[in-house]
Amino acid sequence: MSLNVENYFRNLLTDDVIFSYKGDISSEVINLILDSVERQTKEANDPSKIRKKVYNVLVESLQNLYHHADPVPGDFEDQGSRRFGMIVVNRNSSGYNITTCNFVKKNKVKQLADKLDKINKSSIQEIKEFYKFILHHQKITPKGGGGLGLVDIARKTGNELDYQFLDYNKEYAFFRLSIDINSLQDN
Repeated sequence: MSLNVENYFRNLLTDDVIFSYKGDISSEVINLILDSVERQTKEANDPSKIRKKVYNVLVESLQNLYHHADPVPGDFEDQGSRRFGMIVVNRNSSGYNITTCNFVKKNKVKQLADKLDKINKSSIQEIKEFYKFILHHQKITPKGGGGLGLVDIARKTGNELDYQFLDYNKEYAFFRLSIDINSLQDN
């Protein structure tokens, strides 16, 4: 039995959600999401430093969805989505949480998990050095990135990147990435 994506999305929707979306990730949708969340953080009277951090992490997260989400599996109900993704932004007493989900072909899971584990095991100083190294030595990939996005998110938040790969079918996993942005941090 494969994962029920609709039920999974509903379970992510808690009382502290300020924004949620599931569907095709296009440049137009990305702009709408960014505008909506920016408006919500302003209305919450968050300090500009926190608003900027939330916005920057959200940009990186959405770019990851846009550039790296694999096409939807043939048995997925939403065949109209070229790049299917889900995003939920929560605001709670400790700050914000951004959760993204998308399909990943199973042959890519180990490489992505290894990268996330390497980032999570690194100190803040090691992440800063890793970021500088990638910035100066990596080439742009055909998908438009140089491997900087996840490292940049960890650098900006100072938090581990919580992730999970859920079994969808023989060929695909459903990837969840959850990012905490603490409102009391000084990084």
